[in-house]
Parts: sequence; C-alpha cells; structure tokens
Amino acid sequence: MERSEAETVSVSREIAASPEEVWALVSDLTRMGEWSPEARGGRWAGGADGPSVGAVFKGSNRNGRYRWRTNVTVTECEPPRRFAFRLLVPFMGGCDWVYEIEPSDGGCRVTESWVDHRKKVLVVVGRLLSGVADRAAHNRAGMEATLDRLAEAFAA
Repeated sequence: MERSEAETVSVSREIAASPEEVWALVSDLTRMGEWSPEARGGRWAGGADGPSVGAVFKGSNRNGRYRWRTNVTVTECEPPRRFAFRLLVPFMGGCDWVYEIEPSDGGCRVTESWVDHRKKVLVVVGRLLSGVADRAAHNRAGMEATLDRLAEAFAA
C-alpha cells in the first residue's frame, strides 16, 4: 500500500561555528551517536571511508530497550552546504535525512530534515522494531536534541 505524500519534518538552529566545521561533524556518520539521542554511530561499508555520493554506512540505533541496525546511502555530498542520506527498505520505502548549512552572522544556520517515504507496512514494522508510535514527533524531538548537542560542541 502506498501513502499519498511524503511528510517532512525540519528543525533549524543557529550554531556559533563555521559551515565547514559543522559540515565536518554532520557528515561524519561514525560520530552521529555523539549528537543524536537515537543514532549510535556505526561504520562506513563497501570500501567507503567517509562521505561521498553512493557511500554506504551501516548504522546502529537505540530507543530505550529497542535496538536496530540500518544501512543508508549518501545521496548528496556538497561541502560545506548540504549532506543527505537515504534509508531504503526494499518494497517498503524509507526516508531521507538532510542537513542544510547556511552561513550567518554568528556562524551558520543548520537545518536538519527528515522526509518520510515509508509505505504503510514499514510504518507498522518500524513501530514494532523501534517502539516509536509517532515517528514524526519522535524525530522532531530527536532533531532538536541533535542540533542542541552540535551547538554545545562548539560552545566549549
């Protein structure tokens, strides 16, 4: 079953760091566990050793007692402006994660977005595997925490 349209959730935050500094952190998926309350990090796969279009990353995630693994593929890699990757489950859809970074007077403005392309079956499976009933609200809270933690990394 198809869902009619993709839902997008976005959160923005000013960060007192250069776009290059912030891009280096958000594009290093091995360190995502330092910022995200759900993503724990992981490793680059298939010969990749960092972000580039087509690179695959094997990630680990946790929500309370729930734990699961994902494989994502980098879809956009434009330092220091834009970084995006896609989680795709065959026949069930997936989602995109996008980081947009714009220079500002105090450093840069970072926007993190989640674009939901899941079919209904993946919504149900995802709820069972992650314990999250409202993925959009859960991700919004997680993105706010992620961007707060990124900002704190540069405040020290």
